[in-house]
Amino acid sequence: MSEKYLTSANGAPIADNQNSITAGRRGPVSLEDYHLVEKLAHFNRENIPERRVHAKGGGAHGLFTVTHDITQYSHADLFSQVGKETPVFMRFSTVGGERGSADTARDPRGFAVKFYTQEGNLDVVGNNTPVFFIRDAIKFPDFIHTQKRDPRTNLKSPRAMWDFWSLSPESLHQVTILFSDRGIPDGFRHMHGYGSHTYSLVNKDGVRTWIKWHFRTKQGIKNIHPKDAEVLGGTNPDYAQEDLYHAIESGNYPKWGVYIQVMSEEEAANREENPFDVTKVWSHKEHPLIEVGEIVLNRNPDNYFAEVEQVAMAPSNVVPGTGLSPDRMLQGRIFAYADAQRYRIGTNYQQLPVNAPKCPYHNYQRDGAMRFDGNQGSAPNYEPNSFSDAPKQTDHKNPAYNVGQDGAVYQYDHREDTDYYSQAGNLFRLMNDEQKQLLIDNLVDSMRTVDEYIQRRQIAHFLKADQAYGEGVAKGLNIKL
Repeated sequence: MSEKYLTSANGAPIADNQNSITAGRRGPVSLEDYHLVEKLAHFNRENIPERRVHAKGGGAHGLFTVTHDITQYSHADLFSQVGKETPVFMRFSTVGGERGSADTARDPRGFAVKFYTQEGNLDVVGNNTPVFFIRDAIKFPDFIHTQKRDPRTNLKSPRAMWDFWSLSPESLHQVTILFSDRGIPDGFRHMHGYGSHTYSLVNKDGVRTWIKWHFRTKQGIKNIHPKDAEVLGGTNPDYAQEDLYHAIESGNYPKWGVYIQVMSEEEAANREENPFDVTKVWSHKEHPLIEVGEIVLNRNPDNYFAEVEQVAMAPSNVVPGTGLSPDRMLQGRIFAYADAQRYRIGTNYQQLPVNAPKCPYHNYQRDGAMRFDGNQGSAPNYEPNSFSDAPKQTDHKNPAYNVGQDGAVYQYDHREDTDYYSQAGNLFRLMNDEQKQLLIDNLVDSMRTVDEYIQRRQIAHFLKADQAYGEGVAKGLNIKL
């Protein structure tokens, strides 16, 4: 019997399905990686018309107010002075469920903010966790397939989920958070949000600073016990949306403090641990939170479909004074999110009222389905041109960043960093006895129906994080070590 090789859609054999092509080990992803582009583009078109992920959600309008001066880090207009207000739209969601699924599922929560600044829209598209399951966007379609329905049974598959996680030890930190007491937040108001990835800010002198976004709830952290969540899933599957809507309608406006962690380019270059690895956090002791401002949600949408369903968040939406990073997952999302929006709601999705900038905007994009703004009239649709009233390029340009001495473009193995365990173990040891037991119970309940060889593979990861962690799960599953 001949060997069965992985190929692209045109039949070409694939040599590496685990690593994107990057410029250096920590450098950005190269667009020449046709396999990555094909995977993401195909993945974005697999379902219509709901979002492929984050399909079930709620959202609201509000205001971001600057409370502390961070102009030393960024020249972005929205941070220009203390007291400055910027309109925002926030969307919260579960990740893996369909549009009619329960709000109380054990699942990360999407946490996305669109800032309508005077220089264009800035989107911070994150979750309620500071890390993620995988490091490289080339694995994202594979991961989400394990969270969706089995192609044969059309049922959710714990076997696929744990098979993938046990073969992807970089997921352990996020798995530990997901199965902890914070795995089922009490609605959307009582959870923190994170940009999760490393982003950047640039000041007026052109100095770049790497940052992490943090949105800390001022309502206090509240979570739901799994047994209560199961009851709510049957009696009130829209619990989180209902809670958010009625809180705002009654004038009990939810608030989040906005903070950043910062790291200089020099620190990042000399850091042994990859600062662009989204499966890891930055130490709060070394990089303490710096307060930026406050977000208050004070107005519900007038129409759910027009605003919550059609809002289109994408990390590619940046403004002068802000920027991205070589984070492999973020680099993939820069393409994938905007591409998903173009597929889901059309190439002119950014003209929809909830997505349109609140400042003047001009470009050379024309035509396409559902163009309803006059198509920019008789203005030229090419550049350069000879007309004085045509839009010109701005002077704002972010400085280049060094991809390191090892800068050859290649598919570098992200698993050369094999420390999958220290941060997950540290998190386990931070928990009190009750939280540890709840984590173990949640894991046991989820893994109970999974094949024993997969259980043992995953337990081996827990043991490497903390002996008591692994032993507790093994005991619950009646696995003898």
